Amino acid sequence: MPYHRPHVDGARVLRDLNTLRGIGAYKTGVHKPTFSEPHMRSLLWLAERLPEAGLTAEIDGIGNVLGTSAKPGPKLLAGSHLESQNYAGWLDGPLGVVYALEAARVINPDPNATGAVEVAAWCDEEGHFGHFLGSRSYVGAVSEDDIDAARDRSSGRTMREALRDAGLAGRARASVERGRHIGYLEAHIEQGSTLESGGLSIGVVTSIVGIWQYRIVFEGEQNHAGTTRMAVRKDAGLALARFCVDIDDRFPSLCGPRTVWTTGRITLDPGAPSIIPGRAEMLFQIRDDDPRVIERLEDLLRGMAADVSAKGRCTVTIERLRTGAPAMMDAGFQHAIEAASAAFAGGKSIRMPSGAGHDAQILATIMPSGMLFVPSIGGISHHWSENTGDADIVTGAEVFVDACRRLLAR
Repeated sequence: MPYHRPHVDGARVLRDLNTLRGIGAYKTGVHKPTFSEPHMRSLLWLAERLPEAGLTAEIDGIGNVLGTSAKPGPKLLAGSHLESQNYAGWLDGPLGVVYALEAARVINPDPNATGAVEVAAWCDEEGHFGHFLGSRSYVGAVSEDDIDAARDRSSGRTMREALRDAGLAGRARASVERGRHIGYLEAHIEQGSTLESGGLSIGVVTSIVGIWQYRIVFEGEQNHAGTTRMAVRKDAGLALARFCVDIDDRFPSLCGPRTVWTTGRITLDPGAPSIIPGRAEMLFQIRDDDPRVIERLEDLLRGMAADVSAKGRCTVTIERLRTGAPAMMDAGFQHAIEAASAAFAGGKSIRMPSGAGHDAQILATIMPSGMLFVPSIGGISHHWSENTGDADIVTGAEVFVDACRRLLAR
């Protein structure tokens, strides 16, 4: 009697995603910040599903959910995250977790399939308490002091308090077992419009950009807005505004084809309409997958700051808050995703970098890693209107599961 290989259950994938969408629902998206009640309910939901795939479930001491297999043979780690940005989309994170769960449900019980898929939901990818704390903890890059220092960016609540309130205090944090996995695979919505505008189904991620973040402070002289002549003002706010325009004028000559930069927040002190601001601050971010480009731009940024300071009206200081080395995705994983796309998506795929950060860049520091994208409607993400068509979701699941098979069979 011929053997029939199990296939992806598209209806089950959609049902799982919509179940998670119903936990912490907000308009057509979700509000599921890290360690909130909806986030914890989502972690428990996943832990209850993992045995269906022959996996032993654990929620560790930093909020990672891990499903491990006792099946002989190679192991492939797959997953994403389950918390959300505030009042944001329903697929950013859960798509990759549900794809990993589906791959485990299809492959692990299959006697003809080599090895097993293990599932991970990494905690706090969205950075409510820090940057990639869950996946970084797993690879040994988070200390107890880091956890002591972590604060919720919205409320100021300590991470220790949040872990205690979530019932996770005192649990051990899981650590990677070196050599256990052949690599890590993650799926995500694109969060851009390249796939949709090109009529494509799958993005084969080649690299994940590094993110560099800065605090730029302008110090002038606070004074009366009505009595201080324009010619003698030392207006820190005006200096900041001119600096922003100068960045946009000068960065293009040194940037790469995919470089992006963003001024994320501007504050003026004291911020009253009748007072010339004596101090102004901006948070600034640069993203690229080439460290040499970042080095050039940072040198330019510091040179611009020195020029403003030399003119004497305001001084400018630049503090680097965060650096993030870009991560290259493994060539073998890219080939497997492309082959799976040829089989299940009519070859409608494109190789492309990721302009957003993902847990895959953390896992890539210790094991071969890969990522695939599915289209985002209108390129929208980090907003409750984020969406992807059902047909694209199911196609992505089929490609993901087939890529897992190919990687395990290598």
